[in-house]
Amino acid sequence: MASAIEEAAAPHKTFDTILLLDFGSQTSHLILRCLRAHNVYTEMLPCTTKLDTLTFKPKGVIFSGGPASVYDARAPHVDPAIYDLGVPILGICYGCQEIAWRASTDNVARGEAREYGHTDVTIKKVEGAEHVNQLFQGLGEEMHVYMSHFDKLVKLPENFVTIASTDNTEFAGIAHKTKKIYGIQFHPEVSHTPRGTELLKNFAVDICGARQHWVMADFIQQTISDIRKIVGEKAQVIGAVSGGVDSTVVAKLMTEAIGDRFHAVHIDNGVMRLNESQEVQQLLKQHLGINLTVIDGSKVFLDGLKGVTEPEKKRKIIGGLFIDLFEEEALRIEKAAENTPNAGKVEFFVQGTLYPDVIESLSFNLSDTIKTHHNVGGLPARMMNGQGLKLIEPLRMLFKDEVRAFGRQLGIEEGLVMRHPFPGPGIAIRIIGEVTEERVNIVRKADHIFISMIKEAGIYDEMAQAYAGLDSNRAVGVMGDARVYGYIIILRAVCSVNFMTAEPYEFDFKLLTKIARRIVNEVDGVSRVTYDITSKPPGTIELE
Repeated sequence: MASAIEEAAAPHKTFDTILLLDFGSQTSHLILRCLRAHNVYTEMLPCTTKLDTLTFKPKGVIFSGGPASVYDARAPHVDPAIYDLGVPILGICYGCQEIAWRASTDNVARGEAREYGHTDVTIKKVEGAEHVNQLFQGLGEEMHVYMSHFDKLVKLPENFVTIASTDNTEFAGIAHKTKKIYGIQFHPEVSHTPRGTELLKNFAVDICGARQHWVMADFIQQTISDIRKIVGEKAQVIGAVSGGVDSTVVAKLMTEAIGDRFHAVHIDNGVMRLNESQEVQQLLKQHLGINLTVIDGSKVFLDGLKGVTEPEKKRKIIGGLFIDLFEEEALRIEKAAENTPNAGKVEFFVQGTLYPDVIESLSFNLSDTIKTHHNVGGLPARMMNGQGLKLIEPLRMLFKDEVRAFGRQLGIEEGLVMRHPFPGPGIAIRIIGEVTEERVNIVRKADHIFISMIKEAGIYDEMAQAYAGLDSNRAVGVMGDARVYGYIIILRAVCSVNFMTAEPYEFDFKLLTKIARRIVNEVDGVSRVTYDITSKPPGTIELE
């Protein structure tokens, strides 16, 4: 169900929009990021979207790649009415084959040789039709690209011309003779195609005529205006804040829009980082002027986690207790509003859903299994339905880097803007085994040392995420000529662009040994320190 802010503040109502129809490619989101980097607003919908359900007319349409074979019985196809929109169309990989297949079903077949990886395409100039050459304008006579296909165009569709080819693929790029319809067999959105973003810009800006006006400062003002319209002059809004960049940006945005009628709630779940709740209170309440309530639920959470070792059960316990405490506070705020003259009711709940969460819900999947996004701070159905709260998700169309830019525009300090993500279940999923107060305190101290030292070394921003975890098994050590039997600290630091994949950070070994030495010397109960060098996949970023 669309949120209130989504309905009222859809960016395509203000900004020119390129529509991306997703056929299930793992890199579809990169097309969005490339175009937004050129300040062109782009929105993604499943390839099965019907034209009559669109609430806007895009400036152009892009068909993404995908894993299917276009000629298979279950292969996805776009609504034919999309072609009647009268706007430019670009098909990428599977999208190119979709365009050719629609012209004639015998235009696409299995190739004799697969074409995966790096290759060069030869760009072909065509005389007599200026629009045909616009896609590769300024890219020279040859272009290094990344291919990923087995199927290929075996015939040139009627009324199309060839604008690019490779040794293995005669029709690596095609264009319609009279209409602005293009197809390319390679992937311009990946970094392995160095000038691919220029090609996408050629399509969006030069061919489609989309204005480059997706500017964060303008988006902030528009969002604030839309929030005020939705909430009105009296209604109250509640939201959970963790201290991370997403919830902090949302809290600051809501405060800018409606002041103290936004009620931020921070729940200390007992598995936060060292001094986390105190820092959140100081930052949000004192420095950012946010109406904040801090609830100490640490004993409730730690009691609930006693004896629990299974990771998913930990998550469910923490999530359930969080909702219980949050619901109690929401009811208290509601009751207080009833006793305050001229105060409105609590009518809205705000959460920091980001666009990657939305993409996971919308992305086309051949198995028809769609992953629904989940926000740890979300309210249960009994509150949303029983109290009639409406959902506001002001960041739902933004990527993480855009949220960081949003935060800078709102005056949030750089240290918080660039802060690494912290999971909702917190330290509980960074302890392998049962969560106890002793183990939480050990991890907090070890993590504080680890993060402090990588910040001092000036390498914190080189990592996407870093933390210290704990293996509840113990190992023998020797300290002061005495045998000790202590816990094993696991250090984890990864580099990642989108958190779908990740690689371990390559530490200077001397720094790593200094970090280990400090942890063992300063944190009671620790006998060893290890560094996790597992990539994702096969591992995950968090331990559990």
